[in-house]
Amino acid sequence: MAMESFADVEAAISPYEALLRAAISVPISHYFWGIFLITIVFLYRFLEIHILQDLLSGFKGQPVTLTFNPLSEVYHDVVSKCRILHGRYLSTPWLCSPHLQTLFIHYLGNPPFVNYRRQLFITSDGGTIALDWVKNPEVKKLVIQENNEVQQDNKNPLIIIIPGLTSDSDSAYVKHLAFKMAKHDWDVVVTNHRGLGGVSITSDCFYSAGWTEDVRKIIDHLHCQFPEAPLFVIGTSIGANILVKYLGEDGVNVPIIGAAAVCSPWDPLICDRFMNRRLIQRFYNKALAIGLKDYANLHEAVLSRLSNWEGVKKSRSVRDFDDCATRVLGNFETVDTYYRRCASANFVGSVAVPLLCISSLDDPVCTSEAIPRDECRLNSNIVLATTQHGGHLPYFEGLTAKSVWWVRAVEEFFSVLQSSPLSRRKKEMPDSSFNTPIRSSIDHAPYVHIVEDGIVTAVGDEVNLGVQRLDNADQNKTQDMYFIEGKQTSGLDHTQPLDTKHVGPVKKSLNQISRQNRKSLWLLGYIAIVTTWPLVGSALAIFFRKKFQNRLSLATFRR
Repeated sequence: MAMESFADVEAAISPYEALLRAAISVPISHYFWGIFLITIVFLYRFLEIHILQDLLSGFKGQPVTLTFNPLSEVYHDVVSKCRILHGRYLSTPWLCSPHLQTLFIHYLGNPPFVNYRRQLFITSDGGTIALDWVKNPEVKKLVIQENNEVQQDNKNPLIIIIPGLTSDSDSAYVKHLAFKMAKHDWDVVVTNHRGLGGVSITSDCFYSAGWTEDVRKIIDHLHCQFPEAPLFVIGTSIGANILVKYLGEDGVNVPIIGAAAVCSPWDPLICDRFMNRRLIQRFYNKALAIGLKDYANLHEAVLSRLSNWEGVKKSRSVRDFDDCATRVLGNFETVDTYYRRCASANFVGSVAVPLLCISSLDDPVCTSEAIPRDECRLNSNIVLATTQHGGHLPYFEGLTAKSVWWVRAVEEFFSVLQSSPLSRRKKEMPDSSFNTPIRSSIDHAPYVHIVEDGIVTAVGDEVNLGVQRLDNADQNKTQDMYFIEGKQTSGLDHTQPLDTKHVGPVKKSLNQISRQNRKSLWLLGYIAIVTTWPLVGSALAIFFRKKFQNRLSLATFRR
């Protein structure tokens, strides 16, 4: 009877009540430990911490991956002698996360003391750019006179630093770089973007990710002022995008010996998509937007007159700011048009000087998806170095986080390059089929034209897409003939009928392709026959079967 009553009591208790009683019986300290472990696992994954990976590797770090052309003289004569680029990178143990590193470099950074002397550079449009020359005790050759002119040893190498978005000479990573270069007896100058470094906007022109005119004028000015000094340029983040775009635009005409692009976004359109993908990327997006709005507030008197100021104040992302300010100032149709036009990945093929590119695969701002690996491999002047970790620009190493890996790598690359025969080599365009950057037709002429044989083509640069890969002997002639909009705003009168000689090259290029690829065309025809034969064969079988049946029935009727 007792057993039966006990069974009846158990049956009367619901499963949820039993579960609740069991949960109450667990000590509360066990719950705290469980919550603590879940939080640790969540933060480990959310912050992309890699301390366990470093521990399993014996704290040896991850190897640096180099991408280059097998025939590259830059690799064989320079990079092959760089010990750092052939080694490993191990981040500071207590900064074993790209997010911790990126936050540390921007808010603390352990920057060394750097003393600057300022020179103001006035552009042709009336803009003012601050050039900050490193004036540390280690550098005794630099002298700035009262007339704002700089005198130095004409033959001493000169390093030009282009900072990133909303960064200037006072940024921690810029100070790490400037101090390291100056300590090794290099003359160093930081070219601040317009409106940064404590300088007011004095014209209606602002800087952007694709604005290369300021860098071009400053480099030409320094080259004219110090004609015998070897010039080296380093760009970081947005500054790296501007640098690579400038090198691709000017090709062999750049007066520099070598360059380095660190943590470049490469393609702002891809980075924009990436910045809206995850929660932590949205945090970076909002933080960058706050920095841009602070920059805009400093120059409200000018920017409020030229842009959508109400939209600027309400911007919650970089894209919002670019839509209300950068796109309007640059006279772009859409934000995506601006991003496509300023993407330095489109200009990689035309770089004609030794260029070292450094990117981190865990960069939380500039995604590794945008890195143009194949384009870098095709250009014999470029060596791409990618690391597993590093974040966006920090690359701290050592227990005290006072050393930056990429700063040491760039310094070694420039030192070896300066002493190599490549520093005296005549610049040559790389042997690649994509030297001319492809531009979207929306930027120039959203018109179409129907040519003979019913081919529909865009009136603009896309007409030339079919003939960009002609022989080099006819390349200049082809471009002069078929780029009917040589400038951004052409003087074409679209009310007049277009001359077919400007659109005929499409047919001409197709004819040339067919002559050079006869086997491919025969193969294409064979594939077309094989793939359509089941349908055609079935139709023919039905047709002949009906016809045969009709004739057979007619013959039977006559009998």
